[in-house]
Amino acid sequence: MKVTISPDVFDKLPDFSLGVIHYSDIALSESPKMLRGRINLFVESLRIEHEPAKLTEIEGIREWRAAFKRLGIDPSRYRPSSEALLRRLIQGNPFHLVNSAVDVNNFLSIHYALPYGIYDLSKLSGQVVCRLGTETDAYEALNGREVQMKGKLLLADEEGAFGSPIVDSVRTSVKDGASQLLQVIFFHPMLSVKQQDEIIGSTARMLTEINGGEVVFADAVRAIS
Repeated sequence: MKVTISPDVFDKLPDFSLGVIHYSDIALSESPKMLRGRINLFVESLRIEHEPAKLTEIEGIREWRAAFKRLGIDPSRYRPSSEALLRRLIQGNPFHLVNSAVDVNNFLSIHYALPYGIYDLSKLSGQVVCRLGTETDAYEALNGREVQMKGKLLLADEEGAFGSPIVDSVRTSVKDGASQLLQVIFFHPMLSVKQQDEIIGSTARMLTEINGGEVVFADAVRAIS
């Protein structure tokens, strides 16, 4: 599955990049006790170390809020998904368990304070592009709302928008039986190439350690200099 970034994104975020991982033969299940324990320990440490009012001190949160502003998106109205999840957890809400792939994806999102998306490849059509939304871009989101994506950073295939660093769609969500997955990490511009590559590698290792399967492709998509 080829993923590209539209020039209109680089016009506003010249150093923007994505981490893209394609998995095959994934075996979804309920998250194992080991993963649930690791998530619980991490969430407990978050609540001890951070207050909701000071979340912007975390680099990933601070930098993605700044990136949203450069894109013309109000980060207080449309929060990056990683910030929204961290904020809910620090406020005392539980980590919502879905399945072994989605739970790893969400855990890594809070661990690195980066927006992560994971999608069922069988529900995607053609090539995927990361671009800015138009007036016709909208979808039913995982939060139960119909979201309008005009002017927002998003992922789209031949059928239209399906994901973003704000919230993903129901259409491409990962449910029982999905075995071919596409995972996208939205990197902020302050992360070095080395840091990005390390995050991609650790992400792919953890997801396959929990879910089996193979990594078909794992690399960063960046501007061509």
